Amino acid sequence: MGRILSRLLLPFLLSLLAALPAAAGTLDDVVKRGIVKVGIDLGVPPYGLTDANQKPAGYDVDVAELFAKDLGAKLEIVPLTGPNRIPFLLTNKVDVVIATFGITPQRALSVAFSNPYVALSLVVLGPKDKPIADMAATKGYKVGVTRGTTQDLDFTRLAPAGSQIIRFEDDATTTAALLSGQVDIVATADLLAIEIAKRNPQKNLDLKFTIRLSPGAIGVRRGDPDFLQWVNTFVYFHKLNGDFGRLFEKWAGYKMPELPVF
Repeated sequence: MGRILSRLLLPFLLSLLAALPAAAGTLDDVVKRGIVKVGIDLGVPPYGLTDANQKPAGYDVDVAELFAKDLGAKLEIVPLTGPNRIPFLLTNKVDVVIATFGITPQRALSVAFSNPYVALSLVVLGPKDKPIADMAATKGYKVGVTRGTTQDLDFTRLAPAGSQIIRFEDDATTTAALLSGQVDIVATADLLAIEIAKRNPQKNLDLKFTIRLSPGAIGVRRGDPDFLQWVNTFVYFHKLNGDFGRLFEKWAGYKMPELPVF
């Protein structure tokens, strides 16, 4: 009797499910709303900064403007920092993160990554008079990092015994710690390191060595394949037509290295 009832009910249940409206994803929500909320770190020049007119600027801001334009939506920039990129995504404070977001397997447990949209390396920056040529040479120095960033994770993993790692809540505070002498060196992104050295010539800073390549991706929430597909289409299109390259050269002053794909 039970099997007969199941056979009778199954077609009815399937037709009922088919008639239900599909759950709208982020892509449909953004198009309907006409506004896309993009999380950007405005404390990591030249990727993100506030210009002389107190307006958001930088490579990530320019990319976000392209992003909103292609969606046909108004751009709403939501300022964030490295440590709260994932929390802002998971609590729906932003639709997407465009903020030098390094790709790691651990982060991918919480968020989904697009293919890279910006070339980025993790480097160590410090005074020219400190002879630091590799990771082993950081022993005994106070090293500043921004909590939870890829440079924090990688420097912590590779640091020799005797390295004193001091963590700060955002890149601006990490930079201030270096400039004030609170730390001896910092691990950070390459363009940010170059910008810090350029803006503070009296500190005689230079890049000591590269920790590793860490290209930045656009971050979205997991379980939203339509939006991730659209984001990857956006990355593919603007990489091929040269927009990313032109914007990178505008802010970095040199040609962007080839971006990997996965």
